[in-house]
Amino acid sequence: MHYYRYSNAEVSCWYKYLLFSYNIVFWLAGVAFLAAGLWAWSEKGVLSDLTKVTGLHGLDPVVLVLLVGIVMFTLGFAGCVGALRENICLLKFFCGAIMFIFLLEMAVAVLAFLFQDWVRDRVKEFFENNIKSYRDDIDLQNLIDSLQKINHCCGAQGPDDWDLNIYFNCSSESKSREKCGVPFSCCIPDPAQKVVNTQCGYDVRKKSKSQWDDYIFIKGCILALEAWLPRNIYIVAGVFIAISLLQIFGIFLARTLISDIEAVKAGNAF
Repeated sequence: MHYYRYSNAEVSCWYKYLLFSYNIVFWLAGVAFLAAGLWAWSEKGVLSDLTKVTGLHGLDPVVLVLLVGIVMFTLGFAGCVGALRENICLLKFFCGAIMFIFLLEMAVAVLAFLFQDWVRDRVKEFFENNIKSYRDDIDLQNLIDSLQKINHCCGAQGPDDWDLNIYFNCSSESKSREKCGVPFSCCIPDPAQKVVNTQCGYDVRKKSKSQWDDYIFIKGCILALEAWLPRNIYIVAGVFIAISLLQIFGIFLARTLISDIEAVKAGNAF
């Protein structure tokens, strides 16, 4: 093992450059997320009119990408510079932030388990708000379509949830051609069709409810996700454990390097 030599103490090169390598990956990933988010906003014209962000009542997936990018970029930068420059302030900031995120994840997991009904209500409310804004943002639209196609579901609790959207509402006075229908992602796919029929959901809710399951998925996406979780609990647990171990490893590296630097400074003080 190689060390930088000081008069009374040593800073391990292994921990220093391992922490740098650990953080450079997150820093570069943060840059990629920020670039992708800004590009998406540029394509949608948000950068030229920021009021479009507040005008959307549902979730803009780009905001989530940008938030993840900012966090990863900031922590990666602090960890990289802190390790190379042996800056205790940056290292403590990095260590504290990772610890806070780790504890927050644990708290959310425990609270979600203890208050399942409350979480279910919040998820339902969140999904319904995004259904209302389905046609307002192309990224949100693609996200909902992907969720419905992958999970073979429609709406939050069922197809009638699409009455919340002005374009699909049966009772509205809108002249929309989609009135009393559902998005194409709710439709049961026809294996013989090679081209997606984006009009397959038109007028489907005008039919008798007993006929719906011949054309569209009738299970709500909340029920579909609740059914998916027990089947994939080991995958979810594995991902959670892997992320937790990475965070603990980063905290260990940062704390060890901080201890070495403080020992060096204490030794040089005498």
